[in-house]
Amino acid sequence: MVTGPTSRARQKEGATSQPASRGTATLAEIARQAGVSAPTVSKVLNGRAHVAPATRDKVEALLRNHGYRRRRGIARPRPSGLLELVFHELISMWATEIIRGAENVARQEGLTLVLSEVAGREEMGQPWVDGVLTRDPAGVILVMSDLTAAQRDLLVSRDVPFVVMDPAGYPADDVPSIGTTNYQGGYSATRHLLELGHRRIAVIGGPESVLCSRARIDGYRAALETGGVACEDRFVRHGTFQTEAGHRIARDLLAGPDRPTAIFAGNDVQAMGVYQAARELGLRIPEDVSVVGFDDLSVSSWMGPPLTTVRQPLVDMAEAAARVVLDLGRGVDPGMRRVELATNLVVRDSTAPPPA
Repeated sequence: MVTGPTSRARQKEGATSQPASRGTATLAEIARQAGVSAPTVSKVLNGRAHVAPATRDKVEALLRNHGYRRRRGIARPRPSGLLELVFHELISMWATEIIRGAENVARQEGLTLVLSEVAGREEMGQPWVDGVLTRDPAGVILVMSDLTAAQRDLLVSRDVPFVVMDPAGYPADDVPSIGTTNYQGGYSATRHLLELGHRRIAVIGGPESVLCSRARIDGYRAALETGGVACEDRFVRHGTFQTEAGHRIARDLLAGPDRPTAIFAGNDVQAMGVYQAARELGLRIPEDVSVVGFDDLSVSSWMGPPLTTVRQPLVDMAEAAARVVLDLGRGVDPGMRRVELATNLVVRDSTAPPPA
C-alpha cells in the first residue's frame, strides 16, 4: 500500500492520501518528468520488480520530492515464496548449523530457502540489493553482515523485511538483530583457564572489525583483570575465523620463548588450526597447552582430544531470526529489536592445569 498527495493518484493506485502541498504531481506527471510510462511509476511506487536500477532511482527521487511514500506496517503477499539467507562468507560447519536452523522454519512455513554469499565483504553491494528486490523474498536474514543506511532505506521502502544475525558491527536502533552473549562467552572461557591455574593465556580472535570478535576479546580481558592477571599485548591476536589463521598464529605463539600455556581460539575452526600447530611443534594437548574454542560445532566432540568450547546456539539463533523476519513481513511487531541468546561453556578434554 502507498500514500500520495492527490485523490487522482489514490484512485489509480489504490493508495490513501496525505494533504496536498505545493509542487505535488500526479503519477502521470511524474512519469512524464522521468521519461517513463505510468505503469513503470506504479511498479516503483508499489515495490515491484522488473525495473532497471537507474530508472528506479530516478522515479524514486521524483516520488520523494512530490511527497509519495509507502504506508508502513501493512503486510503484502510475497509471490516468490522465498526466504533468503545471506552469508558474508559461506564457510564450513558453522554455516551448516545456521542453514539448518533457517531451513527448519522455512519448511514449516512452506517457503524455499535461498542462499547467497557476498564474497567475504561485510557490507552488501548494490547489485545484491537489486537482486533481492527482483526476487522479492518473504524475508532476508543477513549473517555477520551490514547494510549501509541507503541500502537499509531502500529495502524498507520496498517493504522487504530483514534481520541481522550475529551482526558484524553495531546495527542501527531500528534494525532487528539476533545475537549471542559473546562477551560472557569470552569471559567464561578465560575464567575456566584461570581456575585451572593458567596465567599465560593467549587469545586468537576474528577480524578486529567484527563485533562478535571484539566482544569475545573484551570478555577475555575482563576475566584476566578480575583474576588479577595482566593482559599482555603479545598474547592478543586477530585472525580470520579460518583454520589457516589459527594454525599460523598458534605456530608463532607456541614457537617463541615463554609461550602461552593456554590458547582461547575465537571459534572452533581456528581451534582446529591450533591443534595442527601444536602437533607440528611436538606439543601435547592439554598436557603442554590447553585449548578452548567457541561455537561448539558438531565436530568439536570428535577432535583429538575433544575440544572444550563455548556453545553458542547457532540453530536456535537462525530459527529466531527466521521467525522475526517472517513476523515483520506479516506486519507483526517483534517487540524486542535486539535479542541475545545465552552461551555456555562445554568442558571436554582439551583443557587441564598448566605444566609444572
